[in-house]
Amino acid sequence: MRQLLKQLLIIFLCAVGTHAFAQNPVKTTVQQKAVSGHDDLVDLVFSFDIQPGWHVYGPENDGGPTAMTMNFEKLEGAQKEGALRLSPAPKREQDAIFDCEVTYFETKATATQRLKLKGGPWKAEGYLEYGACNDETCMPPTPIEFKYNGSYAKADDKSAEAEKQEKEDKQAEQEQADEAALLAAQADSVAALGQADSSAAASAIVGDNAALWTPVIDELHALDASSDTQSRSLWGIFLLGIVGGLIALLTPCVWPIIPMTVSFFLKRSKDDKRKGIRDAVLYGLSIVVIYVGLGLLVTLIWGPSSLNALSTNAIFNLFLFALLVVFAASFLGGFEITLPSSWSTKMDEKASSTTGILSIFFMALTLVLVSFSCTGPIIGLLLVDMVTSGSVVAPTVGMLGFALALAAPFTLFAMFPTWLKSAPKSGNWMNVIKVVLGLVELAFALKFLSVADLAYGWRLLDRETFLCLWILIFALMGFYLLGWIRLPHDEDEYDDEGNVVARPKIGVTRFLSALCVLAFALYMVPGLWGAPCKAVSAFAPPMWTQDFNLNQNTVEAVYTDFEEGMAAARKAGKPVMLDFTGFGCVNCRKMEAAVWPDARVKQLMTEDYVLVSLYVDDKTPLEAPVEVTEADGTTRKLRTIGDRWSYLQRSKFGAQTQPFYVLVDHDAHPLAGSYSYKEDIPAFVSWLEGALKKFKK
Repeated sequence: MRQLLKQLLIIFLCAVGTHAFAQNPVKTTVQQKAVSGHDDLVDLVFSFDIQPGWHVYGPENDGGPTAMTMNFEKLEGAQKEGALRLSPAPKREQDAIFDCEVTYFETKATATQRLKLKGGPWKAEGYLEYGACNDETCMPPTPIEFKYNGSYAKADDKSAEAEKQEKEDKQAEQEQADEAALLAAQADSVAALGQADSSAAASAIVGDNAALWTPVIDELHALDASSDTQSRSLWGIFLLGIVGGLIALLTPCVWPIIPMTVSFFLKRSKDDKRKGIRDAVLYGLSIVVIYVGLGLLVTLIWGPSSLNALSTNAIFNLFLFALLVVFAASFLGGFEITLPSSWSTKMDEKASSTTGILSIFFMALTLVLVSFSCTGPIIGLLLVDMVTSGSVVAPTVGMLGFALALAAPFTLFAMFPTWLKSAPKSGNWMNVIKVVLGLVELAFALKFLSVADLAYGWRLLDRETFLCLWILIFALMGFYLLGWIRLPHDEDEYDDEGNVVARPKIGVTRFLSALCVLAFALYMVPGLWGAPCKAVSAFAPPMWTQDFNLNQNTVEAVYTDFEEGMAAARKAGKPVMLDFTGFGCVNCRKMEAAVWPDARVKQLMTEDYVLVSLYVDDKTPLEAPVEVTEADGTTRKLRTIGDRWSYLQRSKFGAQTQPFYVLVDHDAHPLAGSYSYKEDIPAFVSWLEGALKKFKK
C-alpha cells in the first residue's frame, strides 16, 4: 500500500506541471557544408526536428503565421545564390483565420541557403527566423543564429600573400573573440556583486524599469501548482464518475443483478448475518479495486506527458469521435457490445472453485464482464473525458467515483435487506435511460470531431452546423421522452383489451425531463445568429467559424508596451492582464473571438484590468540589436520589439508559447496561475475574479 501511495504521489506531482513551461518543441541545428565539385559554393544547412503535433511554417506565408525568412547582417566576399531550398516540399492549405494559403512542415525538414564566393576572405553572419504552432499554442518567432567565415582563392591566383592575409584575419578574429569573452566575464562579475551599474545592452532591454523584469518563474509555477483550478477539476471528475456509476447502476445489465447478488450472500451465511454483510462489503470493494485498476492502467499506458498532448491531437480526436458514435449506436439499439462469453464463464468457474476473498473477487470480476454491454459505453465516455482533461490522475479519480456509486448498493442492500422491497422493479424505464445516454454520447462525439475539423481546416463543422446538430439531437431526445418516438428495443404496452397502445402514458418525472431537454434545445437556437450560449461554449466550435454573426462585441488592448501599460495601471489603481500574443497566432484569435466578447469577461477586462497585449512577432526593429544570455546558457540576439517581448515572456515567466495570459500587480508579480488556450468562459471568469479579489486585499 505504501508503494502504491508513493506511485500515486509521483503521478500527481507530474500532473500539476503545465505545458506553458515546456521546452522548445522544435530542435534546430545549422552547419556549413561544401558543395562537391564547386570550390566557390558553400551551403548553409538548417535542420528542424519537429515534435508530433507541431508545424514549422515555410517562407510563403504573406499575411499569415510567421514565415521562414533568411536574414544576413553581414555578407562580405560572398552573395546569395537563389532562394531557400526546402526539403521535403512543404504542405499547403488554405487558412480560414488569415484568409490566405500557408505552407508548413511536420516531423523533419531542412532549409538550405547557397552562397557563391567571390574570391578572397568571406564572412556570413545573420539568422534564419521561423514560426511554429500546434493545435493549441504558437511559439514566438525564433531565430537560428549563424556566423561563418573563410577564404577562397582560385587555383590560378592563389599566392603566399593571400595565405598570409588569411592567417592575419583569423588571428584578428581570435583576438576579438577573446576580448568579447573578457567583457562578458566582467559583466557577469558586476552582476554577481550586485553593482548598480548596468550595461548598455541591459538598458536597451529593460530601460529604467529593471524591477519589473525580475524573474517570477518559481512564484508563478507555485501558483499554477497550488491553484484550486486543478483541485476543482479533479473534484468535478470524481463527481462525474459518481454520476456515471449511478447511471450504469440503473441499466438492464446491472440493476436486476443487485437483488440476486445480495440474496446469495445472505443465504450463503444465513446463520451468520455479519458474515453475509462482510462478504457484500468485500464484493463492493472488489468492484472498486477493479475499476480503479482500470483507471491506473489507462494512466500507465498513455503516460503523464501523453495525456496532456492527446486532448489536442487531431487523429486521436477522430478516433474518439468514431468510438463514441459506436457506443451511441449500441445504446440506441443498433447492436450490443459484449465481451467473449468464455471470459465470464471462466471467471464464474474461478469463483465457484475458490473460497474466501479470492472467490468474492472473481464474482465481482464476473459482474464487470457480464454487465459490459451496458457499462462499457458509459466507462468509455467517462475515460474519454478524463483522458482529455489534461490531468494524469483523472482516469483513476473518475473510476474511483464510478466504482463507489456502482458498488455501494450491493453493500447497503446487504446491510438493510428490507430496502429491496421499496426499490424500483426492472422495466422499460431502463431502456429509456440507455436511449437518452446514447443521444448524449452522440452529442459529445461531435465535440471531438470539431477538434479534428479545426486542426485540419476542413470547415465541415462550423459553429452554426454544430449547434444545428445539437439542437436536433436534444429535440429528438425530448420527443422520445414524451413518447412521440419509439425505438426497436422499447417494450410495447397494452390496454385492458390486449391491444398495443400507440402512445403509452408517461410519468411526471419523464415529462419534466422532456421539458428540460426541449428547453435546452430552444436555448441554443439564438446561437445560430451569434448569441454566446455560455452553457455550450466549452463544446461548440469558436465564434470565428460562424459565417453569420450579429454579435460584434470585441475587446482590444489600449497598451502594447509593457512599461507603458504597467505605468498606466499604477496610475489607475488596477491590476494588469499581460497578453503574450502574436499577429500570426491562430489560437490567440480563437480566444479573442470565443471568450473575450462574453459580457462578464469583457466587463472584467475593460473595467477592472488594464489589458496589455505584447506581440512577440512585432517586426519593428530595436534601436540596436542586443545580445542576451538565456537560462540554458545560450546566447541570442534581440533585434525587434517582438524579440523583446518574447524575451520578457521567457526570462520573467518561464514560458514561450502563445496565447499566454498572466495577471500581475503593480510590481509585475503574479496574482494567479497563468492561463493559456482554453475556450472555457466560466473558468476564464473565475480566473479573473480570483486574481482581482487577491489584488484588492
